[in-house]
Amino acid sequence: MRAALKESGLASLVMLALMALMVGVRIADVPGGLEIQWRYADVIAALVSVFFGRLGLILMREGRPMSMAVVGGVVSVVLLVLLVIAPISDAEPHWARAALPFSGYVVNVLLLIVLAALSLRAVAIMRRGPISAPSQASESVMDRISASVQEYSRYIVPFLLAAAILFPFTPLADRQMVDIAILVVTYVMLGWGLNIVVGLAGLLDLGYVAFYAVGAYAYALLATEMGLGFWLCLPFAGMMAALAGVILGFPVLRLRGDYLAIVTLGFGEMIRIILLNWYEVTNGPDGISGIPRPTFFGLPFVRSPAEGVESFHSFFGMTYAPIDRIIFLYYVILVMALITNQFTLRIRKLPVGRAWEALREDETASQSLGINPRNTKLTAFGIGAMFGGFAGSFFATRQGFISPESFTFIESAVILAIVVLGGMGSQIGVVLAAILLIGLPEIFRELQEFRMLAFGAAMVLIMIWRPRGLLAFRAPTIRLFGNGTGKR
Repeated sequence: MRAALKESGLASLVMLALMALMVGVRIADVPGGLEIQWRYADVIAALVSVFFGRLGLILMREGRPMSMAVVGGVVSVVLLVLLVIAPISDAEPHWARAALPFSGYVVNVLLLIVLAALSLRAVAIMRRGPISAPSQASESVMDRISASVQEYSRYIVPFLLAAAILFPFTPLADRQMVDIAILVVTYVMLGWGLNIVVGLAGLLDLGYVAFYAVGAYAYALLATEMGLGFWLCLPFAGMMAALAGVILGFPVLRLRGDYLAIVTLGFGEMIRIILLNWYEVTNGPDGISGIPRPTFFGLPFVRSPAEGVESFHSFFGMTYAPIDRIIFLYYVILVMALITNQFTLRIRKLPVGRAWEALREDETASQSLGINPRNTKLTAFGIGAMFGGFAGSFFATRQGFISPESFTFIESAVILAIVVLGGMGSQIGVVLAAILLIGLPEIFRELQEFRMLAFGAAMVLIMIWRPRGLLAFRAPTIRLFGNGTGKR
C-alpha cells in the first residue's frame, strides 16, 4: 500500500505540474481590458481525481478490485444524481451545481463516464479474476470485433447508408447538426482519400492538406475569374490536385518511413507559403471571397433570383427555407464520399490495388516479384490527391471564402489521425474515427479552450488501448484455396 500511495502521489504531482497554469489560470476579456481568473478549485478536483483514480488502477492491477468497485460505484451514483438535478446552464446558482467537482458540466459528465467504466472493470475482475496480459487480451477481443464488422459489413453498410440518407429529415437534424454532419462527411472523404496513400500503399503522408488546398483554390479561381459552375470545375480541381500529387511523388520515390514523412510535411508547408505570398493569383492572406454555391441542375437556392432565372423553390413550388441549401450541400458531399468509397473498394481488388498492398507489406519483396515501385507510388499519390482535391473544391463552395489559414499542418494531422485511429486500410474504421474526432468535439463545445487538450488525451488513451486502430483487422484481398490443384 505504501508503494501504491507513492505511485499515486507521483502521478498527481505530474498532473499538477502539467495543468496548474493550463487549467488553473484563465485570461478573460472584461470591460476595460483583460483579467486573470484563478480556477484553483478545478485544479484541486483534478488532483484528487488523478490520485484516487491511479490508486484504483493499482489496486485492480494487484488483484484487489473491491475498493474500486465499491467507492467508484458509490461516487458514480452520487455524481449521476447531481448531474440530473443540476441545471445545465449556470445562469442561476444551484446547490447541486456547486457540489459538482468541476465547474464545466461536460467535464463532470466525462468524469462520470470514466468512473463508471472503472467500476464496471473492477466488478468484471472480481467475477472472473485478474486477467493476464490485458493488452493482448484487449487486442484479441478487438480483432474479433473488427473481423465480425468486416464479415457482417454487407448488413451494416446498408443500415448506415440509410441512416445517412434519412438523417436530414429526422427530428434531431436542425441546422447545427446538419452542418456538423457535413463537416464529418467531408473528413470521411478526406480520410478515405488519404487511406489510399497511407492505409493501402503504406506511404506516410503528412502533407495531404496541400492537395486539399490545391483543389479548393483551383475551383475558387475558376469560379470567380472565369464564371464556371461547381460541376464543371470539380473534375478540373481533382486533376490539378492529382498533378500536384504526382509532382510530389517524383522526389520521394527512394524515400521511406520518417524521411518520406518529413518531405511530405515540407511539401504541404510549401503549398501554404505559395498561397500566402503569391498575391497576384491567390490574393495572399486576404483570401478569395464570393465563391459561388453549387446549383441543382442550374436552379440556385436563393430567395430572390435574378430576373429571368428560376430558383429551386419556385421551380418545385416550395416555400423558401435557408436550411434547404444546407441539406443540398449535405447530399452533395455524401454522394462524393460514397463515390470515393466505391472507387477505393473496387480499385483495391485490381492489380494496381494489390500492388499497393504488396508495397505496403514489403517494398523489396514486391520489387523482386516484378512490381514497379515508381509507378505504384505515383498512382497512389496521384489518386489519393485527386480525392483530396475534390473535397477541397467542396470546402470552397460550402464556405464561400478560403484563405491559406484554412490549410495548415493541423488539418493534415487530423486527417492522418482519422486514418490511423480507424485502422489503416479500414473504410468503416475511417467513418467511426471521423465521428469520434470531428463530430464529438463539435458537439462538446463547452470545453472551449480545452477541446484540443481533450482531443489529445482521447488520442493517447485510444492508442494505448488499441495501438493499431479501432478496426485494424484486414481481410486478405485475394484468398488462395484448394487442394494443390492450383485452382483459385
